[in-house]
Amino acid sequence: MGFRRSVQVASLGAFWLLLGLAAYPLVPWLPVDAFLRLDPAAAAVTQLAARAWIAAFLPAALVLGLTALLGRFFCGHVCPLGATIDGCDRLLRPARPASPQPLAAAWYRGKYMVLAALMGAALLGVSLAYLAAPLPLATRFYALALRPVLQQVAAGALAAAHPLADRWDWTWLAFADMPVQRYALPWFTFLSLALILALGLRARRLWCRAFCPAGALMALCARRPLLRRSVSSACTACGLCQRRCPVGAIAADPTVTRHAECIVCQTCVAVCPVQAVRFAPGEPSPAPAAGGFSPSRRQWLAAGLGGMGAAAVTLTGAEHLLGAPGLSRLVPPTLIRPPGARPEADFLARCIRCGACLRACPTNTLQPLGLVTGLAGFYSPVVTPAMGPCEPRCNACGQVCPTGAIRWLPPADKLWAKIGTAQVLRHKCLAWEHDRPCLVCDETCPYDAVEFRRVAGLKVAVPFVVEARCSGCGFCEHHCPVTARAAIVVEPMEALRLASGSFARRARELGLDLRMRKGAGGAPRPPEGGPPDGTLPPGFAE
Repeated sequence: MGFRRSVQVASLGAFWLLLGLAAYPLVPWLPVDAFLRLDPAAAAVTQLAARAWIAAFLPAALVLGLTALLGRFFCGHVCPLGATIDGCDRLLRPARPASPQPLAAAWYRGKYMVLAALMGAALLGVSLAYLAAPLPLATRFYALALRPVLQQVAAGALAAAHPLADRWDWTWLAFADMPVQRYALPWFTFLSLALILALGLRARRLWCRAFCPAGALMALCARRPLLRRSVSSACTACGLCQRRCPVGAIAADPTVTRHAECIVCQTCVAVCPVQAVRFAPGEPSPAPAAGGFSPSRRQWLAAGLGGMGAAAVTLTGAEHLLGAPGLSRLVPPTLIRPPGARPEADFLARCIRCGACLRACPTNTLQPLGLVTGLAGFYSPVVTPAMGPCEPRCNACGQVCPTGAIRWLPPADKLWAKIGTAQVLRHKCLAWEHDRPCLVCDETCPYDAVEFRRVAGLKVAVPFVVEARCSGCGFCEHHCPVTARAAIVVEPMEALRLASGSFARRARELGLDLRMRKGAGGAPRPPEGGPPDGTLPPGFAE
């Protein structure tokens, strides 16, 4: 294994390791979002859409600075999506091509068009970086698609091994369990990456050559890098380097290099039979053959206007919710953002839909949103109490968010980050509708926001939600024993969305009392006027 391949494998391994450690409770000093901060396309589009300088993206600026000196080293050595594409290309094309894989110049211009379109949309405040930025794409695939499949396989293997464990009295194996996290929109996650990988059937690294906006930004910085390819007079023009170049960076004349396309993989150095190729700083070389790869100003403008047009259509859609005044009733009842989420417009501008918060959530409540709020809100995270409650003591989503779309909150402040309010659906409630005793919502509420009261005409006490004490955590909805839709549900009513400042201070100013009750999670108190026969209702434990 050569040096470049070793670095690539080590980088991909580090990416997987950080992704695996991005789970609650997090290691405080470990930057599990380090790779996401390296993406230049995500950084440029997000900051333009949010109209803000995001310090967390300083590593992306460093990548561009180093690219001007070293060439597109990131693409060839560091990028986990590039490593994944390389591995898949080797499977799709196990035999090395005997002839070059020529691509028209229009293919190479494509990535600049994608970048211009994303920046055009960002000018109007709509971030579409999640559609093409490489690091969010890689994170989504490995965290939300591949990892659950591997968990499912492991869970099946454990289930198959349980009879053997019982027979041989292997207690550790008999009780071993593999929880499987499940996420919405799995086919979109799978198919989006499958399409990228399938491009390798046309040419190696076709995504990187033709569509990657981060590659376009780095290509703009790498036109004349300090460290660049040069060819000595010993070259016999055999063309082997040109045939083996994975990105088509070598022109018809093998002494001429398109430095903006070169990913510094040094394959040409390894395959040269006369050792005429080298990478060295300041080596003289012929002028790069642009070959029409650089878009014209008219093409740049057309692509940018196309992105602005897409953003304009998104902004004028009836389902778009970027703070339109007087339209609060159009907010879908399922649009419950994670605690600490910024106001909707700022949140959507910053969110790159990387899925890191979904991966870190210990209860699997965070799920990707569909097209309920249009393209601008697609795949953004929402709390889904039916899948799991929002643990009050957990602040993992804010810790792993690389853009600050979800603010990092100290645990004491996070308790006051109200995300919604529960309401009882009386026509479904066992107590209200069927006059049957049930205490589940009160027993599970960590804020003591559910009270049981006597109502005329009913034999049992019935639940009421004290809105000032409800944080919207969803414990009541998640544990409600009623099938199909729960009899108590959380909606984003009265959610606190602050761009800055203390949630605890603001909540107290609004008259909220979101302190956790003493002994939360322990045995509940019985309601006033319990069941006359002394039996325990559903959900009540001694």
